[in-house]
This record gives sequence, C-alpha cells and structure tokens, in this order.
Amino acid sequence: MSNAIAGTWSGARTIEGAGVVLTRMFGNREAGSMDPFLLLDDFGSDDPADYIAGFPWHPHRGIETVTYILAGDVEHGDSLGNRGTIGAGDVQWMTAGSGVIHQEMPQLYSGRSRGFQLWVNLPASDKMIEPRYRGVLSREIPETDTEGVRIKVIAGEIEGTRGPVKDLVVDAACFDVKALPGLRSELPVNPNHTVFAFVFEGSVFFGDGNRAIDSDGLVLFGKGDSIIFTTHEAGGRFLLVSGRPIGEPIAWQGPIVMNTEAELDQAFREYREGTFIKYGD
Repeated sequence: MSNAIAGTWSGARTIEGAGVVLTRMFGNREAGSMDPFLLLDDFGSDDPADYIAGFPWHPHRGIETVTYILAGDVEHGDSLGNRGTIGAGDVQWMTAGSGVIHQEMPQLYSGRSRGFQLWVNLPASDKMIEPRYRGVLSREIPETDTEGVRIKVIAGEIEGTRGPVKDLVVDAACFDVKALPGLRSELPVNPNHTVFAFVFEGSVFFGDGNRAIDSDGLVLFGKGDSIIFTTHEAGGRFLLVSGRPIGEPIAWQGPIVMNTEAELDQAFREYREGTFIKYGD
C-alpha cells in the first residue's frame, strides 16, 4: 500500500547562528508529528551577507545533526578534535550524544551556496552516549540510476544499495532523489517509519494527487510501504527521509534536546560551569 499524504507545508524565514538567513522547514512546533526528526533547515544564498557570519562555537547534546552541502564550502571544528571543510555533495553526520561543542562557518562562494541541516532525536537510553563524528565525501556516496530516477544513498538502503553512514543510533534513511521530466515512479519505504519528502528543485506530484509540490515544499506521509511520485516538464529533486519514531517526551531549548526540564537545566548548568564535555579534547 502506498503512503497517503498526511500534510504539506512551506518553511519560514529564520535567523540563526551569528546572523545566517535560512528557511526552517520544520522545527519545535512540528516535532511531535515528525518523530524522530526535530528540525530541517535550508540555508544558502547568492548574497554572502546572508551566510558569512556562520554558526560560531555552540553546544549540542541529546541529538544527531546531519549537514548536507549542495554548493559552497563550510569549515567546521569540534571538541572531538575534528577539523575540515564540508564541500559540495559532502555530508557530516554527527552524534552529539553527551555533548559536543562545534562551529560551522560558511565560506565566501561565487554563486548561490546551498545546504541543509537535519536534526535527529536520540532516545533517553542514548542521550549521554559518547559522541561520534562521520565525515562523508561526495565520491563516497553511492548512486542508483534506474529509468530516469537517480538516487544518492546517504543512509539506509534502497534498490540493493546501502549508504555509507551505517552506525546510526536511530534506524533512519536519507536519499537524494532526482527524477527526469515526465516520469511516474514508486519507491519503497519502511512502513514503521515516519517518512517525509522535501522538494528543493523543480516540482513533484506525490500519490494520486493533482497538486504539485514545488521547490521548497515539504510533504509528510501517512502509513504505507511505498511512495508514488510523478514529474511533469520541469522534473524534480527531493530529499526522501525516514526514521523509526522514538515516542518519548521532548524537552528542547536551543541546541540541546533532552527528555525532561531537569535534564535541560543540568546541561546548561554544566555548559556554564565548563563541565559539559565528557569526551574528546
């Protein structure tokens, strides 16, 4: 049975970090219906003033952050000792666990920069695990290409191809799907997962509906084991993301997500007192 559409929406303009202009596709208000996902931000511009201030040093605890860059470069560093640059097509999948302090600083780019950041919640049993970091280069991300549908497999498995990010705490999948014009296709999804698609190029018709989801539109699906989509003259490209729900209380303030207000208070107290980091440098 294919997944019916449970909801659609557009994002909202938001200022984050030291003054980065971005579009928040979903966040705190929608977190209950997106479990285990907490937030999806779409950032980038052809005006450096919109992004150059970046995201200076800040903490995370209790979540995973997934950064996927389409165009431009982002320099990063963290309290685990990781340093480097995330370039076009690269992915950074970081498990903050018990606590990481990091920064992400977009670099000047001649053209329109573009990238996404997704937050994945962690269950209570894993909120305080040792942090870990995975940097995946574009060339390490496998692709499938069948009948005009090209899929970059970042995490999870589809059509017998498994993504390079494998040691995930929460069972999740993330695909970058690009479809040529004039196609009708069906992709399998886990029937026990929360599933959404974020269209970021062209337009895509999902299910049997006759309304296009244009670029910068998001679709949340209901229960089912596949999604059906159609493209018209423009073709389309979208992120297809799914994950097993956690079903636990969420206590969320800024970059830290725990299960109770007491745990939040403890996290911010430790950050103020310099005892936030449990592992790393």
